[in-house]
Amino acid sequence: MVREGYSFGVPVLALGAGALLLHWTAAGAVLVALALFVFSFFRDPERVIPGEPGAVVSPADGRVVVVTEEEFAGKPGKRISIFLAVWNVHVNRAPAAGTIAKVEYRPGKFYGAMRARASFENEQNIIHLETESGEMMFKQIAGWIARRVICWKKPGEQVARGERIGLVRFGSRVDVWLPREAEIVVRPGQTVRGGSSVVARWPAGKPGGGESR
Repeated sequence: MVREGYSFGVPVLALGAGALLLHWTAAGAVLVALALFVFSFFRDPERVIPGEPGAVVSPADGRVVVVTEEEFAGKPGKRISIFLAVWNVHVNRAPAAGTIAKVEYRPGKFYGAMRARASFENEQNIIHLETESGEMMFKQIAGWIARRVICWKKPGEQVARGERIGLVRFGSRVDVWLPREAEIVVRPGQTVRGGSSVVARWPAGKPGGGESR
């Protein structure tokens, strides 16, 4: 569990225990259940990171909701959008090894993370990652319930594939953008796990990968 889980969960658990000691059974049970939910939300399981050269892993647990052609900064490419429900693990991971080139925070709205406009209009961190294959980008996007996006990394830091890089609280969305030559290997409706599910292949020095499918 990440440290923030203790900050949110322990006070609620203490209130629940106090209520039970005072024989306020219903209130105590609700507070204890809420504390257990908070501890579950902030869980941080270990993952087996694929060692396949050129593999791009999912930055989050959740369900793929969009795979589409999309330009970024004038470059043709592809975007994968992943929706995180409140019961998913919300620790985010680096999709590939490389150097954090830029972390750009954009304030915005709090539309439901399932909505397409959330990728462009919601509060988000845009993280630019320089890899041996080239530059890619991924976003931590706040949702209707998730109103805090947290990145633990700073520009210039090196990250390994699957390394923990941040957190989005209580339901959210994560986008990954790759250049056109990357081969996307997931499709909408597919469930993925952060750090362990391969979502694309983009080997260094091998342009012209397959099309989205």
